[in-house]
Amino acid sequence: MPVRIPDNLPAAGVLVSENIFVMSETRAANQDIRPMRVLILNLMPNKIETETQLLRLLGNTPLQVDVDLLRIHDKVSKHTPTDHMNTFYRDFSQVRDKNYDGLIITGAPLGQIDFTEVTFWDKIQEIIDWSQTHVTSTLFLCWAAHAGLYHLYGLQRELLPRKRSGVFAHERSGKPYPLLRGFDDEFFAPHSRFAEIPLEKLRAHPDLDVLAHSGEAGAYLVLSKDNRQLFVTGHPEYQKHTLRDEYFRDLGEGLEPELPKNYFKGDDPDNAAVARWHSHGSLLVSNWLNYYVYQLTPYDLNDMQAMTPWES
Repeated sequence: MPVRIPDNLPAAGVLVSENIFVMSETRAANQDIRPMRVLILNLMPNKIETETQLLRLLGNTPLQVDVDLLRIHDKVSKHTPTDHMNTFYRDFSQVRDKNYDGLIITGAPLGQIDFTEVTFWDKIQEIIDWSQTHVTSTLFLCWAAHAGLYHLYGLQRELLPRKRSGVFAHERSGKPYPLLRGFDDEFFAPHSRFAEIPLEKLRAHPDLDVLAHSGEAGAYLVLSKDNRQLFVTGHPEYQKHTLRDEYFRDLGEGLEPELPKNYFKGDDPDNAAVARWHSHGSLLVSNWLNYYVYQLTPYDLNDMQAMTPWES
């Protein structure tokens, strides 16, 4: 099934060329289907690149998905054309009174800044609080995962000595969580972050379950006991060259980054990168949409109290 996107969104051409099933708003309006409504709060600087990455995953599921794009403020973006932002993005005031089946909050380049010093931290808290009564399930990615765990559960992250960048092997929980259906015992996922919440703190929290972790990179998938908050500390949406681009960008800025681990062939940045996480990323988002959104959400989004109790 397709992911429905605004007419003329730049990501459409890229996705169609990759045989990802997308549908314009105009065409979708002529169909009598109850699609899943997903809101994406995009905090990444390059909005178009991140849109394409997430839509690529959403478009690989068997559900029709209507997507709204949300911005955190109306300040001029340095990396995305103003026309693009004004055409395709909404302000929170425009969605505040609506309900959604799912919400995705992306990462943000704020890994070394205290949450309370982030200029839009009040707005992030407001949107997370709003989601508790207006969204069936929320998927937090990377920085947003740490921000959500801090705001909702009081878990403070710890800064790392160096940026953690690379592709790491992860072990899945042995318990039969629907989110992990189809996962191998060991799978790979990319990380790119400056902080972590210790694994033992997450495991000790009574309202959280750790579904997957890495011996090198720590916790990866953390799920709330009510199954409505999914925290992903890595970047399953990243494409093959994203870590490479970040590495050479940081080199160009004189930051002396460490080479992303387990990424370039032979650990040589002159060699090609190796993508080993795309199938896992698609399965993760597909399982989230199916088991934690579609299976829980009310048919009438005006009645969020009618969510179906989750069953294993």
